[in-house]
Amino acid sequence: MADRPDGYGFTAEVKGKLNSKYSLEREREAINWIEAVLGERLFAGVKGADAVHEKLKDGVILCRLLNKIKPGSVKTINNSKMAFKMMENIGRFLDACMALGMQRLDLFQTVDLYENQNMTQVIDGIHALGRKASKIGYRGPALGPKEANANPRAFTEEQKRAGDGIIGLQAGYNKGATQSGQNFGKTRAIID
Repeated sequence: MADRPDGYGFTAEVKGKLNSKYSLEREREAINWIEAVLGERLFAGVKGADAVHEKLKDGVILCRLLNKIKPGSVKTINNSKMAFKMMENIGRFLDACMALGMQRLDLFQTVDLYENQNMTQVIDGIHALGRKASKIGYRGPALGPKEANANPRAFTEEQKRAGDGIIGLQAGYNKGATQSGQNFGKTRAIID
């Protein structure tokens, strides 16, 4: 992998905004949960996005985690340190998460982890996996709140039509206020 330049202007601004959203508390919760599920101390002395990135970059820990939650989710795990093999592990992890029923928006992209582009989203994806794990029947350590169940609503046609005669405030009525007092001083004229 080639080193990426730091970036300038808008690129640097976006990177700074992503880095400001990173939470060490959420990182610690995710790391502790991974270690509890796997039953190993894997992240001793690891703190911060760059250190977590180095531990998770090859995708092996994530694949092992998913296989512990639901055995057989990731069929093969590459232990090679070649770039495409590590990205393949991350891709297999993400595909297996989708097969569990996780939403695409809850997950991260392969480059977010492999190239350390958005570690906030990686940590959020691990938290989402923790929520989904309890819902699919995993009885081990839990991470975060329980995932909500769907609560579909069914309205009759009569209930739907009941609101037809109501005009909301966004429809234009603002209790008599107008824009007539908006001009202060002389109005703009084309010829002066």
